Amino acid sequence: MKWKRTNFSTGTKWEPIAGYSRAVKIGPFIHVSGTTSTDEEGFILHKHDPYLQTIQCLKNIESILKNADVSLKDIIRTRIYVTNINDWEKIAKAHAEYFKVIMPATSMVEVSGLISPDIVVEIEAEAIKGDDND
Repeated sequence: MKWKRTNFSTGTKWEPIAGYSRAVKIGPFIHVSGTTSTDEEGFILHKHDPYLQTIQCLKNIESILKNADVSLKDIIRTRIYVTNINDWEKIAKAHAEYFKVIMPATSMVEVSGLISPDIVVEIEAEAIKGDDND
């Protein structure tokens, strides 16, 4: 079976520079690229605040998923990259506010840095758009 591929873009300047899509949908599978706390123009929001950055990341993920006709309830996995693992409780609190019922598989990993020193959280997501009868 050959599945249709659809790329989703937010239109920020970074996507063509780095050669990536914000999300890619192939068949029922949707993969969302690492998403940070930025606005529509790519400006960083909530500098150095792990809780608010996590909330903004998840809002941005939710927005691109809507474009793919998918919702947060379809997310099966998140990956959270953080610059300070000591912030895990603040990040986990924000994640739980979005996913406490959905309960996707997840991991949180400390990294030495992200694309900007003002960004302290980056989140990837994977979703599967199942049959509405599932």
